Amino acid sequence: MSPARPGLQPGDRVALLVPPSSAYLDAVLSLLARGIVPIPLDPRLTEHERARILTPLSPTLVVTDDEALAAVTTGDRGTPRARPMHCTSGTTGNPKGVWSGLLDPTDAEALVAEERDLWGFAADDVNLVLSPLYHSAPLRFAMGTALAGGRVVLPGPFDPAAVTAAIEAERPTTMFCVPTHLQRLFAHWDAVGVPDLSSYRLVAHAGAPCPTDVKRRLVELFPDGSTWEFYGSTEGQFTACRSEEWLARTGTVGRARPGRTLSTDADGTIWCAVPPHARFEYFGDPAKTAAAWRTVGGQSSFTVGDLGRLDEDGYLYLDGRREDLLISGGVNVYPLEVEQVLGEHPGVDDIAVYGVDDPDWGTRVCAAVVAGAGGVGEEELDAFARERLAPPKRPKTYRFLDELPRTLTGKVRRDQLGT
Repeated sequence: MSPARPGLQPGDRVALLVPPSSAYLDAVLSLLARGIVPIPLDPRLTEHERARILTPLSPTLVVTDDEALAAVTTGDRGTPRARPMHCTSGTTGNPKGVWSGLLDPTDAEALVAEERDLWGFAADDVNLVLSPLYHSAPLRFAMGTALAGGRVVLPGPFDPAAVTAAIEAERPTTMFCVPTHLQRLFAHWDAVGVPDLSSYRLVAHAGAPCPTDVKRRLVELFPDGSTWEFYGSTEGQFTACRSEEWLARTGTVGRARPGRTLSTDADGTIWCAVPPHARFEYFGDPAKTAAAWRTVGGQSSFTVGDLGRLDEDGYLYLDGRREDLLISGGVNVYPLEVEQVLGEHPGVDDIAVYGVDDPDWGTRVCAAVVAGAGGVGEEELDAFARERLAPPKRPKTYRFLDELPRTLTGKVRRDQLGT
């Protein structure tokens, strides 16, 4: 197979910073079929963020418009030879690329088969996309549908009325969503009426804890047996859980996906043993990679630092997310990254970013600020954030303090900031 353009070879990385579209999905599939790895990113990232994320990833090409997107797309459509390289942060606040490398043919086929067998992707599927394709889960569901010969519907930025119209016109069979989507859809349907949902065979949600009342209404409205929850991360997938299982074990996120084994340490740290096609490393960071993996009894397992417990039947219950991660509207927000950016403002002496429960977003991103001698106000900080942070990362609430609460060892007491 010839490369899409001179200079692109298997193993190269192409950053995609364009709005999601059918052409975007075609480009991802075309690149992966040739062993060229896309790096899907939010096109709203500021220049500051783009440079910070992309510099360590050294992409061969950065795509920022439709013309460049078309140039990297060919007619090649086959088994993906890699996973897209999505980016995640962590306690350092520095985004890292989750890198699978090039897969051999056996592992490449196994990667596609695992998703197809779990979710039942087929040629008659119609996948309705609610979240941006640069996020890992919606892209994974869209890719699985397209690879099976199904159709993918992209109604644009999430809007309850537009999604409802698409349900009525397109008769989707599958949908991935986050709890915030469900809350907004249910509120809209309370006002205009519930559309005919009988076409659905699969509605999967993840990305944030789902409120019990929302979960119960999801089960009530959609066809029996169609609703699922799963637990995973940018790095990999852990569990899948039918809502009927959740009803019998309220609060569980399910048992290990097929081919995986879950275990927990004494402190609750969750580990997941995975097959070869699900291995990953943090691009250019062997130390972080080594910390995420361990081998016991010949099985390699990874952790993202989340805490939980397993019952006697193997059902996992989450006891907490890693402390550096907030999930707002289904989007991962890392406090340290936001703190580093806003801390560059000359009027900020000290800052701590934290989350509080929010009925619409799940978690509201907030910032506690200690102003410098010159002072700084909410409007000024908000304007600064708009220049340097994508919308999900910008604090929606600012709280000004004389000093931040800290432990004797100097760590910020985030648990005291939301009270």
